[in-house]
Order: sequence, then C-alpha cells, then structure tokens
Amino acid sequence: MGLKQNLHNFKEKNKDKKWLPGFNALFTFLYMPNETTHNGTHIKAADDLKRTMNTVIMALVPCLIFGMFNAGYQHHLALGDITSASGFIDPLFWSWDNLVVGLWKVLPLVIVSYGVGLAVEFVFAIIKGHEVEEGYLVTGMLVPLIVPIDIPLWMLTVAVIFGVVIGKEVFGGTGMNILNPALTIRAFLFFAYPTWMSGDKVWVHGAAERAGTPDAISGETILGSLAQNNPAGYDVMDMFYGIIPGSVGETSTLLILLGALFLIFTKVGSWRIMVSAVLGALVMGLIFNGVASAGWITESSKFFGLMSTEFWQHLLIGGLAFGIVYMATDPVTASQTNKGKWVYGFLIGFISIMIRVFNPAYPEGVMLAILLMNVFAPTIDHYVIQGNVKRRMKRVKVKAA
Repeated sequence: MGLKQNLHNFKEKNKDKKWLPGFNALFTFLYMPNETTHNGTHIKAADDLKRTMNTVIMALVPCLIFGMFNAGYQHHLALGDITSASGFIDPLFWSWDNLVVGLWKVLPLVIVSYGVGLAVEFVFAIIKGHEVEEGYLVTGMLVPLIVPIDIPLWMLTVAVIFGVVIGKEVFGGTGMNILNPALTIRAFLFFAYPTWMSGDKVWVHGAAERAGTPDAISGETILGSLAQNNPAGYDVMDMFYGIIPGSVGETSTLLILLGALFLIFTKVGSWRIMVSAVLGALVMGLIFNGVASAGWITESSKFFGLMSTEFWQHLLIGGLAFGIVYMATDPVTASQTNKGKWVYGFLIGFISIMIRVFNPAYPEGVMLAILLMNVFAPTIDHYVIQGNVKRRMKRVKVKAA
C-alpha cells in the first residue's frame, strides 16, 4: 500500500476532525485529490484553481530571480564597487555575489509573506470548517515583489495579516474579495508606514555600511527624480531591461512583457485588460505631453518633470507595467464582461498616469488606480449587462412588430 493510499485512509478515518482542512491542504499540495464527481459535470477542463495560481507564479519567478540579481547589483553600485551600470548582458550583473546579496534580502520577504499568509488561511479554514483555499499562492509571491527590499519583517507581518483578514477573509475568502489582496497589503503599508512606502524612494541594502550609518541608504528612483524635476539619468534600454533601482519585481519591463505573453497564451490573464490599460496610460501621457509642449505649464512647476516625460516611457518606469500585467488582471477583482474589461483596463492606465503626475508626493499611482477600479468593476459590469439587455429587448420588440 503506497503512501498516498495511507494518507487517504488516514483522512477518511478523521473526516470529522476540525483540523482536517489543514491536513487536506498539505495532502492536495503533494497529491491529486481523490474526490470525483457523482453527478454530471457542466465543464470538463484539465485546470483547477491551484493550477491557475501556479501558472501565475511561473510567470512571476523570472521577475523574482532577476530582482535578486538587480538588488545585489544596485547594492554594489551604491557601495562604489561598480562605477556605473554596464548593461543587461554584463557578467558583473549576473555574478554570484549579486545573487547572494539578493537572496539574503529577498528570501526572508518571501518566507514571511508565505508563512504568515498561509498560517492565517489555515486558521480561518479550521475555524470555519472549510477547505484551505489556494488564492494566497499568488498573493504570497506578489507581496515580496512590490515592497521595499529593506522593509522590516515585523512590518510586513502586520501588513500581511491585515491584508488576508480584512482584504479577503471578511468577504468570505478566495473568490469573494472585492479588492486585490496584494495591493491591499501594500496600501496598508503605504498609509500605516508612509515613510517606508512613499513611492519615490528605494532602500538599497548596505549602501551606508562604510560610512558607519544605518544598514541602508534611501536613494531616488526614476519617478522620484522626475517628480523633483531632475533628469532620470538612465538609458532607455536599462529601463527596459530593468537595471535600475526599484521594488524587487517591478523594474524589468522585458520580463514583465514575457510574463504577459505567457499569461495570455495560457488564457489566465486577460489581454483586453492589458491592452486597454496600456492604451489608457499612453493617452493620458500624450495629453500631458501636449500640455507641457504647449507651454501651459512652466519648467519650474513641480508637475513639469513627469508631465514632460515621453508618454511611452511611463510604461518603463515604476510599477505600472507590473501592476497592469499581474494585478489589474486578477480575475476575482477585475471586470468580468468583455466590454467591461476594456473600460476597466483603460481607466486603470489613465488614472495611474494622472495620479503619477498630479501627486508628486506619491508618484507611483498604479496601486491606487487598481484599487479604485476594483471597487467600480461590479458597477461597470452592471451597466454593460444592462446595455446588452436593452439591446436584446429592442430586437425582441422589432421582431414582435
């Protein structure tokens, strides 16, 4: 008798125990569930929620690994060990030393994110008596990629507990939440600890060690520089490849683009939301470029730096591309209708650039834009459906006449 059968027999003997949901979660993580349907099935498909979540995680892993190398690279740049960024294919970038520094700082974030988040999921599953849901598998990976690299682990712990409990469990769990859990966690950090999440700074590990000051130095991101009307000083290709300061997983537009293609190919991510969000960002960027070039705003204005930035470069800096691909497309909190997805995505891109330009104190607007549209997604779908109903009723009346 194999281990799987022994575990299944153990589960059957203890099927009335309150702690069984926790055991089932571990069992189905290692093995396929033994349950089969007893009635006719409506849809036959090879995927399930866990496989869908794993597909998104696979799309995120390249961003995570690259972010580790980049964290180490920015560390050595800040220390002066490297005089300047030398490009994506530079062996210095892919050195073992960079990966070690990245692992040392990023891996604890991943462990805390998954450990605390899944512990909360297990507790709620046991209390409520339902199976542990797989929705946090993606959230647990997203969170370390969108927070500052030197954020205190206790602060991340508090935020994860808040995000899982308030952002998801109080609504009924996975599939019932109205806000993206990962962005709920980041929003909590932003409002509770604003000095750590200002949006215009990054914390480069070890940058001030040689000066005998605290463990990290606060350095400007490209958005922070532009918000202060200072030139970014980075090559466009470096911005595209991701060899720039920033949150762990948000810097490489190239890898985010490849992840988007993978999600579209596997039909996990909505291409309508992605395309419309990009269009919305480009339209808003073009409007601001027109305002700046028309001379309606002076170069001394605090808005000029970001307003005059080439409209397409907004997609290469900050977390806009990452948010569009991995968080705006969340199937639970996004619009469900095809027309609604176009409206939903367009407004996310449009509002993101608006917040980025008009709020220099927080030049990264994609988080607030997505959360805002999460709230309005059901309303968008409601009006789309009502519009369809009205059109069908008109056709029925015409045929009846």
